[in-house]
Amino acid sequence: MVAAEGILTARGGMTSHAAVVARGMGKCCVSGCSEIKVDEEGKTLGIGQYTFKEGDFISLNGTTGDVIKGEVRTVPPELSGDFGTIMNWADDIRTLKVRTNADNPRDAAQAVEFGAQGIGLCRTEHMFFEEERIPAIRRMILADSEEERREALSFLLPYQKGDFKGIYEVMEERPVTIRLLDPPLHEFIPHTDEELHELADFIGKPYEKVAKKAEELHEFNPMLGHRGCRLAVTYPEIAEMQAEAIITAAIEVRKEKGYDIIPEIMVPLVGSKTELTDVKKTVVATIDRVFEREGVSFPYLVGTMIEIPRAALTADEIAEEAEFFSFGTNDLTQMGFGFSRDDTGKIIKEYKEKGIFEDDPFQSLDQVGIGKLVKMAVEMGKKTRPDIHLGICGEHGGDPKSIDFCHRVGLQYVSCSPFRVPIARLSAAQAAIRNK
Repeated sequence: MVAAEGILTARGGMTSHAAVVARGMGKCCVSGCSEIKVDEEGKTLGIGQYTFKEGDFISLNGTTGDVIKGEVRTVPPELSGDFGTIMNWADDIRTLKVRTNADNPRDAAQAVEFGAQGIGLCRTEHMFFEEERIPAIRRMILADSEEERREALSFLLPYQKGDFKGIYEVMEERPVTIRLLDPPLHEFIPHTDEELHELADFIGKPYEKVAKKAEELHEFNPMLGHRGCRLAVTYPEIAEMQAEAIITAAIEVRKEKGYDIIPEIMVPLVGSKTELTDVKKTVVATIDRVFEREGVSFPYLVGTMIEIPRAALTADEIAEEAEFFSFGTNDLTQMGFGFSRDDTGKIIKEYKEKGIFEDDPFQSLDQVGIGKLVKMAVEMGKKTRPDIHLGICGEHGGDPKSIDFCHRVGLQYVSCSPFRVPIARLSAAQAAIRNK
């Protein structure tokens, strides 16, 4: 995906992982084009009557989902002239703040250029896929003991700290919400025998042992499996490493740049207060140790992503521990509807054609059902903790209809991909006018 100019997939949809990652990178993506036929061996792509060979040009329109034969000339977007003036008017009117979803300094800088006021979601897992880091994360996953895991994590610590420093430096004193490791661990492990043999040789373990561990990590339903806060409960040393990296990065940038940084640490996939209590205890103890070691102290926030329906239904309890809620409406929609965000694009298309759905619920928030969960969580969270910070970091944060809803239910900010920030700024102003 890094090498690609654009991404076209046969499976998936607007909020499938291919689309979400591409959007964050500012790359055009059409995901879920079920009509295409890809012949990997023959290196051809078939669409209807057309067959494209390696080297042929196609063009993509990520907004409409059109796949166009041939090369279409493009120009980079700019916020200037009359459009820039309108954006300034919008900023004067809107009350919702607009943050961005960014995982590296490059994307963060792009979002700031587009007017982002902070980062609502920094996905730390994307940092682990770098070429020099993936061996360490694999060594950690395949470790036989806590000591071995900690040794692998100690290699990753300076890399994570460097990532966070780069983001803090770009964002200056704007708020930055960093999510602890979220995806299931099997995503980091190779799956072919050849790659597993290479991995076994690299980490010095027998192939049979590595293959057995890889098989144990396999889950039939990984997005509902061992991921999110469940990783930090099982392996608290992962959360310890990440908390140390976040807070030491803030300490160093505060000293070097003089920025008043208040880190926001987000615990993902919480379904009960007790889960958050457990992980927060690990995070706070780690930060206390770092503060004592460095002889400094400053405020920070620990909150959670509301993405499981049970979390929304028990938000009053969870707010006893959480200093902020960030609504992860991609997964909240997936779990609330029982639709796979990666596999049901064709079904939803048929639902729209038959009038069962007016909008794709992964593109525009379902305000009747999923929205009711959000509204309920907002009200209960405020009742328990009146000063709780409230935002949305799902892809709905860049959709005008969803932004209007966020304004009405009392969220303080929306967070979206960098290239959606201008749309969000304008939509937030329209929502303020519409709901006076």
